[in-house]
Amino acid sequence: MNRYPVWKYAIIVIALFVGAIYTLPNFFGEAPAVQVSAGKPMVRVDAATQVRIEQVLTAAGLSPDVVTFDGNSVKARFDSTDNQLKAKDALQKGLNPDPADPSYVVALNLVSRSPAWLSALHASPMYLGLDLRGGVHFMLQVDMKAALDQKTESLTGDLRSLMREKNIRHSGISRSGQTIDIRFRDPATLTAAKNLIQDQFPDLQASEGTDGADLKLTASIRPEAARKVQEQALKQNITTLHNRINELGVAEPVIQQQGLDRIVVQLPGVQDTAKAKDILGRTATLEMRLVDESAEGRDAETGRGPVPFGSERFLQRDGRVVIVKKQVIITGDSLTDAQPGFDSQSQQPKVDLTVDAKGGRIMRDTSRENMKKRMAIVLFEKGKGEVLTAPVIQGELGNRFQISGAMTVVEANDLALLLRAGSLAAPMEIIEERTIGPSLGAENIAKGFNSVTWGFLVIVAFMAVYYMLFGLFSGLALAVNLLLLVAVLSMLQATLTLPGMAAMALALGMAIDSNVLINERVREELRNGASPQAAINAGYDRAWSTIFDSNITTLIAGLALLAFGSGPVRGFAVVHCIGILTSMFSAVFFSRGLVNLWYGRQKKLKAVSIGTIWRPKGTDVTVRPDANGG
Repeated sequence: MNRYPVWKYAIIVIALFVGAIYTLPNFFGEAPAVQVSAGKPMVRVDAATQVRIEQVLTAAGLSPDVVTFDGNSVKARFDSTDNQLKAKDALQKGLNPDPADPSYVVALNLVSRSPAWLSALHASPMYLGLDLRGGVHFMLQVDMKAALDQKTESLTGDLRSLMREKNIRHSGISRSGQTIDIRFRDPATLTAAKNLIQDQFPDLQASEGTDGADLKLTASIRPEAARKVQEQALKQNITTLHNRINELGVAEPVIQQQGLDRIVVQLPGVQDTAKAKDILGRTATLEMRLVDESAEGRDAETGRGPVPFGSERFLQRDGRVVIVKKQVIITGDSLTDAQPGFDSQSQQPKVDLTVDAKGGRIMRDTSRENMKKRMAIVLFEKGKGEVLTAPVIQGELGNRFQISGAMTVVEANDLALLLRAGSLAAPMEIIEERTIGPSLGAENIAKGFNSVTWGFLVIVAFMAVYYMLFGLFSGLALAVNLLLLVAVLSMLQATLTLPGMAAMALALGMAIDSNVLINERVREELRNGASPQAAINAGYDRAWSTIFDSNITTLIAGLALLAFGSGPVRGFAVVHCIGILTSMFSAVFFSRGLVNLWYGRQKKLKAVSIGTIWRPKGTDVTVRPDANGG
């Protein structure tokens, strides 16, 4: 009746073994380390780089605990932060002889102290969030108006080109903010243009009006299309930030949307915050536009006249004025690769650009129609535009071309990094910066660990006093639940935050609730006169439906938090949901295995150790200790 087959005990043993293996790395802690990654696209980090790093450290009189190569970077672990800082300085000098042109990125980091045999099994500790590990927190504001203005400008150019192809004559097209104004002299042409917009531009909505003697058609972006533009801009910026941070070698970043136009960036464990802030703050957006070659444009360049309508004034890096048309040919959205190099003829630094198929077609058409005219490469950083170069179009361009100008090797490398990582769909600025020191993180870990530990001990003590041997079984099941919870979080490489530790403490109370239901059900069966073996069997079977229903409803609430929450709420929800699943295994399957192992082989079981059973009549009978001393 109360016996498990061998395969069920095998499942329990395997679960305990795997749980112990993947929980172990969390007890070794983290050590200060120096991480070396490639600073240039043409630089490779391999086993030879690891040997070179070891030689540099030996020459500096430093002995790292271990040096590892993970395929993308080399990490050297040390026993103290003093040696970590000394190693960083030594590697900066040894690997980058020219500080102005660094080949490698040398960054401070924290790595696990886990032994090599655990790492070979891919057993790694949980990631610790910013509040537990320390690090830096940024909040970035995305300029959604700029994204919509850019989209409107692009639609204006497309509309102008298509109306030229369809031979629809107009008196002028101009953009005012996020609206496009088109003037006509006769109603028939206006109707033709309106039909064209309805057929070819689903993102635009048009309304008729008058402008003096002319008829006017005003087109604006539909609200649903504007929301889509904003969503895409936010997603592209998040992806770009991921690429930039990954290329700098920053580990375990947290980059997520907050609200409609903000992005939160958290870099746990990062000690060198200045470099991260510099990369996040430099928001490069690339645009290619034609230079205004008209007489009015040349006068504006020399300062003899105003900037013509439909053009803008920018400065080159050498201070010269360039008058550039507002119409954007292509943007950084079309860019697929950017590599620094040197021009084979002038030996000047350059950046080779590769664009996608759509961008290649646009570049071919534009260069064919504007041969011997200048095309400006405009870089927008922190909301300010600057012309990198304005070369003359010498031939038909395609998917690959180069930009060059008055820039140094360092500037070419930095520009390639920013553009290769992906241009931003809209400018951003840092509106909040917060740094959490490692000492505060250690204090939060200690407090969270103490809360879980004391909560566990008090629960186990109460259960042992109130339910005697069955209470001890419940305590062991609770320990297994905690073990499996930590193991699953480690296997998933989840990020543990302070709310996550709160969810862990809450999971203990919810897990023991299942055992309380089982124990009380066994007591009820004994009170009704059932034999001990029958009471155990009925107690587990009849309590299971109640346990299942209560856990499923709680799991639904946790999944809702996971789906609709953000930040700390999601961290709480992850641990909460996993804790419910592990508690159902430990509180029912594992605890019944213990009870069956202890009592199941006793054919003539007289009593069980489950505490005092209160009779309805007011008399109480204490169940006798069993033969095993329970």
